[in-house]
Amino acid sequence: MTISLCSQDWNRTWHTHNPDLTRCFQNTLLVWIPCVYLWLFAPFYFFYLKSHDCGYICMTHLNKAKTVIGFLLWIICWADVFYSFWERGHGVASAPVYLVSPTMLGITMLLATLLIQYERIKGVQSSGIMLNFWLVATVCATVTFRSKILQAVNEPATVNVFRYTTFYIYYALLLISLILSCLSDQPPLFSQAVKDSNPCPEAGACFLSKISFWWITGMMMQGYKRPLEEKDLWSLNEEDRSRAVVPQLVRCWDHECNKVKRPDEKTLYSPMRSAMAEKDRRPIEESEILIMKTPQKSGSPSLFLALCRTFGPYFLVSSFYKIIHDILMFVGPEILRLLIQFVNDSSAPSWHGYFYTALLFICTCVQTLILQKYFHVCFVTGMRLRTAIIGAVYRKALVITNAARRTSTVGEIVNLMSVDAQRFMDLITYINMIWSAPLQVILALYFLWQNLGPSVLAGVAVMVLMVPVNAVIAMKTKTYQVAQMKSKDNRIKLMNEVLNGIKVLKLYAWELAFRDKVSAIRESELRVLKKAAYLGAISTFTWVCSPFLVALSTFAVYVLVDEHNVLDAQKAFVSLALFNILRFPLNMLPMVISSMVQASVSMKRLRVFLSHEELDEDSVDRKAVTAPDSIRIVDGAFSWSKDDPPTLKRINVRIPEGALVAVVGHVGSGKSSLLSALLGEMHKQEGSVSIKGSVAYVPQQAWIQNATLRENIIFGQKRKENWYQRVLEACALLPDLEILPGGDGTEIGEKGVNLSGGQKQRVSLARAVYCDCAVYMLDDPLSAVDAHVGKHIFEKVIGPQGVLQGRTRVLVTHGLSFLPQADLILVMVDGEITETGSYTELLGRQGAFAEFLRTYANAEQDGEAEGTGDAVPRKTLENGGPAALLRQSQNSLNTSGTAKPPQKAESNDITAKKTKSADAAKLTEADKANTGRVKFSVFWEYMKAIGLFLSFISIILFFSHHLASLGSNYWLSLWTDDPVINGTQPSRQMRLGVYGALGLSQGIAVFCYSISVSIGGILASRYLHETMLYNVLRSPMSFFERTPSGNLVNRFAKEMDTIDSVIPNIIKMFMGSMFNVLGSCTVILIATPLVAIIIPPLGLFYFFVQRFYVASSRQLKRLESVSRSPVYTHFNETLLGTSVIRAFGEQRRFIGESDSRVDHNQKAYYPGIVANRWLAVRLEFVGNCIVTFAALFAVMARDSLSPGIMGLSISYALQVTASLNWLVRMSSELETNIVAVEKVKEYGDTEKEAEWKLEQTPVPAGWPTAGHIKILDFGLRYREDLELAIYDINVSIKGGEKVGIVGRTGAGKSSLTLGLFRIIEASQGEIHIDGVNIADMGLHELRSRITIIPQDPVLFSGSLRMNLDPFDGYSDEDVWRALEHAHLKNFVSGLPDKLNHECSEGGENLSLGQRQLVCLARALLRKTKILVLDEATAAVDLETDNLIQSTIRTQFEDCTVLTIAHRLNTIMDYTRVLVLDKGQMAEFDSPSNLIAKKGIFYKMAKDSGLV
Repeated sequence: MTISLCSQDWNRTWHTHNPDLTRCFQNTLLVWIPCVYLWLFAPFYFFYLKSHDCGYICMTHLNKAKTVIGFLLWIICWADVFYSFWERGHGVASAPVYLVSPTMLGITMLLATLLIQYERIKGVQSSGIMLNFWLVATVCATVTFRSKILQAVNEPATVNVFRYTTFYIYYALLLISLILSCLSDQPPLFSQAVKDSNPCPEAGACFLSKISFWWITGMMMQGYKRPLEEKDLWSLNEEDRSRAVVPQLVRCWDHECNKVKRPDEKTLYSPMRSAMAEKDRRPIEESEILIMKTPQKSGSPSLFLALCRTFGPYFLVSSFYKIIHDILMFVGPEILRLLIQFVNDSSAPSWHGYFYTALLFICTCVQTLILQKYFHVCFVTGMRLRTAIIGAVYRKALVITNAARRTSTVGEIVNLMSVDAQRFMDLITYINMIWSAPLQVILALYFLWQNLGPSVLAGVAVMVLMVPVNAVIAMKTKTYQVAQMKSKDNRIKLMNEVLNGIKVLKLYAWELAFRDKVSAIRESELRVLKKAAYLGAISTFTWVCSPFLVALSTFAVYVLVDEHNVLDAQKAFVSLALFNILRFPLNMLPMVISSMVQASVSMKRLRVFLSHEELDEDSVDRKAVTAPDSIRIVDGAFSWSKDDPPTLKRINVRIPEGALVAVVGHVGSGKSSLLSALLGEMHKQEGSVSIKGSVAYVPQQAWIQNATLRENIIFGQKRKENWYQRVLEACALLPDLEILPGGDGTEIGEKGVNLSGGQKQRVSLARAVYCDCAVYMLDDPLSAVDAHVGKHIFEKVIGPQGVLQGRTRVLVTHGLSFLPQADLILVMVDGEITETGSYTELLGRQGAFAEFLRTYANAEQDGEAEGTGDAVPRKTLENGGPAALLRQSQNSLNTSGTAKPPQKAESNDITAKKTKSADAAKLTEADKANTGRVKFSVFWEYMKAIGLFLSFISIILFFSHHLASLGSNYWLSLWTDDPVINGTQPSRQMRLGVYGALGLSQGIAVFCYSISVSIGGILASRYLHETMLYNVLRSPMSFFERTPSGNLVNRFAKEMDTIDSVIPNIIKMFMGSMFNVLGSCTVILIATPLVAIIIPPLGLFYFFVQRFYVASSRQLKRLESVSRSPVYTHFNETLLGTSVIRAFGEQRRFIGESDSRVDHNQKAYYPGIVANRWLAVRLEFVGNCIVTFAALFAVMARDSLSPGIMGLSISYALQVTASLNWLVRMSSELETNIVAVEKVKEYGDTEKEAEWKLEQTPVPAGWPTAGHIKILDFGLRYREDLELAIYDINVSIKGGEKVGIVGRTGAGKSSLTLGLFRIIEASQGEIHIDGVNIADMGLHELRSRITIIPQDPVLFSGSLRMNLDPFDGYSDEDVWRALEHAHLKNFVSGLPDKLNHECSEGGENLSLGQRQLVCLARALLRKTKILVLDEATAAVDLETDNLIQSTIRTQFEDCTVLTIAHRLNTIMDYTRVLVLDKGQMAEFDSPSNLIAKKGIFYKMAKDSGLV
């Protein structure tokens, strides 16, 4: 029935000046389309809602209105149905369509109404499905509406009043529904948004706002009015947070790991064995390793699968969008074909042209929205991926074994987080191109074949030839990439060490040696970059020229094969438009492939890291100890990694609960290793370890976080005020708090830079005590503090009457005076426990211990008895003076600037308390986010770094390239307009020749500018890196204390990487897209001058959008990069303190902290992504308008336009959208990335040290010859606004004298040496050495001629030889001699590589004592006339100490030696002793005279039991 009704011809619809659709078509298809749409999507939508429940929305007016209108529509449809029945009943013949359509429509409306309610119950605030349904229904009804009106006007007799009335009501209700569905409902009850202080508006935005990204406009407005700040950022959506994302990946990864492990176990164990394996893991695993050695390597868990599992589903959505977009891409050229056909065919009704134009506009707009939605999904996936990877790496870093930790340096692991996670993020946006590019190519070829026939194959051949070329380039680029990454890793690792050991570099005047080392690595990196640049130029050349070559070859073949093949406008320009589409996938494929290659390198690195061995959590049994014992080791053998020989063997220990156990032994005998074994940090080869109760640990080198002092001590426990005060008092920290500018709220710098060694150790101890555990492992906590503070701490904390009495305490110590009070002493020799017992037992045994004691203890023992009684009343003097390194951040109290005499200092402390302010407590400066536009001067700096000549050459080459490109296309349009004579175009040979020549010149220009820009970029980055490195090394120590090393490393890693590889590419793309846009506008203006009316307003709109966007985007980028540093700083810190974190069981808190920092970073990143999408939608709209107007004016002027010019104009217009988009993207990228140049230049303006070398030097050749030091009225301060740290020092030291410098912690002992080396310049007075004022010398001249053995022994990774003599200034014999005198010769000659033995990062593969001896060897090698020892012997046991002292006595016999001493027995035979107190010189005389005087020195000697 309907078929017969609908077979009317097209004449009524298409070939007419007033089109209309047939009545039958309106009643069937137009009614059925919306119904089919809804019924198709409803079931899927229903299941989606069922699984994504967001909570319940209360009934609102909006919801009631939607529901009521839905019911009204349903009633109207039924009214139509009943009317049809009524007609039938009254014998009026009506087609069945009038019954079927309203019934269908009615049921559909009911479904729509039910869906509205179901959405409300499931918490959907705005629904795209429903909006689209109402839209489709309205569009279909609008057609009917128009024809009904036309019918009523033209044929009033045929009108059916009832049906007309119902239809008009139906139409009105549809419009209302459409408007209502554009609005958004209120948020569901109990949703996150209600609780959140600053929720992301996305969740509550309506569908239209979501697809056009309108919801971010509020933030953009704010960002335009004033620079955005931290507080303006929205919270992250729940599903993007670390706590939601990371566990998913970790789960999937564990699943993958288990899959690999499972089959192995099946082959190995019968069920009985595996049941036994549950009980006692160790031996089984041994056997497993033995048997499974070979197959284990074959299957490694796949990180790729784990990632797919985690992010795949959400990602598939993006693929769906991509397919739709790819298909829509080909609508443009098709419409262009129809438009040219329309211009050629003068008989076509003019509404066709307008119809095509409208269709073009709608298609391009839909394409825009879909593409942006696709990108949004991709970027969000990328963001989640980065969060997940960072989270997984962090969690893994907390559990890997020490052996695994040693295979990758801190720098490499941080790189996994920064660089590799970023790689993945970048890849995700492109990865769909892997299938999308071939799809686009196939579609394009299909349409081209339609257009030009088989001659397309010539073009295809050219493309196919290009693929291997690009593939080869990609492969080569990959190898360069790997090489560059390697150099970069090495460079960052070295920089890391340089920055960590900067103080040592300065003291030894080694900056130049290390600058050369860094520069050498940098040069090799630049060589690789240069090769990559040449390759890049070739690939850019093929990339820009391939579309042109394809077009040229195709047209040439087409024209030359048959002279009747005429190249007319339709063929040429539709083909060009298709070739332009082809260009994108062909360009992208090599990029995606190289991006995938990079990501696969990163994936491998990540997989290796995530598959590292983990610490066996069961190696220490926390449950099984029987009552009396607190710690038990039975037959233990431990090594640092599975394959090493055991470091500790035959260990049997039983420690009763509450005992104080001392562990003694020589350097390197395995004392610290024993504690590590108890903590489960070592690999247990055999035996069993069990510990009862919670554990606290104080490492040998204190690990201090960059947080306030209070946070360092409380360490995540509950705050108990009284207990906290007791702990501070017991650990002798109260006097320090008085000095600290912010009390216990003072921020401690990274690695505790603003605390002295003793303070760090005490804070570390206080942390352990505060945490109130059952077992305490103390690794030599008393070494870094003076004798009397050590005594105080032992009595108040560790000893039998201390805070920790009744707990089990394992104390590694070198201090013999504490041994009698220990319940049990373990003596270690070469990794074995040779003797155990109490002090008296061991003495009675006459074994190694007794001898060990007899050598050292006589002097100490005598003083012990009388010294114990009087330690308590003298509490007031305890650690009185200000800690040297803390004065620097103290507020100036003495406003007059003169130093007050010491006795008034007490009253000062009270005022000090009051003036402690919040800003004084801050030390490190966070990376600041600059605001406002990037200044032109930065661009100018960059151009100068490239070289102005090269810069201008590049610009000229760019210009000529685009000129040639425009010329060739204009020539093509003239060619297509050539008249056809006898079915051929006569001058086609000449046309073809010129076309080819223009194309060739275009290619040459491309090649040249690509090379010039890349080489320019490399020149710039070499220059910028050199100057930055030099500037940083020239900075004074205070600069490094203020600036977190994370910031500096970030400059050398991230910012240099940007300057190396990102900026040159961005400049190329920016210039390219800028010239593209200008060219396109020119062509369109030439073709249709009317467009001139439109371009200015669109240009203005474009400009506003761009400024709006750039203002916010730039700030968001800055906020993002500022919040990125803390993620890495925290990670760095964690890596250094893993053993402490594990011992205290604080992993979860640290993971939480890391997650919150990552979220904080993503909080700034997410609006950045959305801002990009917001911009793209607006800009593409501008582009779409340009296309539409170009088409519209062409249609209007179709009589005066030649088809060639029209084709040219519209094919250019079709390109303009992409170029516009790219232009803004690139200009903002350029602005955000050029900031790297600004940041790198920034260190040029900071303060610098004095000159390293002076031209006219007052220094005689062999200076200093005698080593005579004269200090006159000397004083110095740490910062301009602080008091003098030491003042009025007058000392004269004769050449060859041995002078000890003593004083309480912080009395200014170290300050004096800092002044001697001019690490800090004098504020008053002067120092003369051999009659030369040191202030008149170059720093290197001074520092290279006096030697120091510093407090912390710093080694750099590299050979041992490099650590002793970085300038290679001494022969091997000299070096060996120095090692022999430093008692290292046996150790070094026992190493496989001897002098070339690689020291690991920070020298971690040597024990602390050995490192100290290496520093001694350095001093012996330089053998200068003046030697300064800075508490160098604190970390060494007494035997080694004696070795060092005797070496210094014999080897430096005729030198002047200044020793800062904690152990007074080392300086009792010195010629004189200088006693400092509160920054002043208190006493200066020979030791015997000072003891006779009974002054400060006498008291200190008494504390140490020396008198």
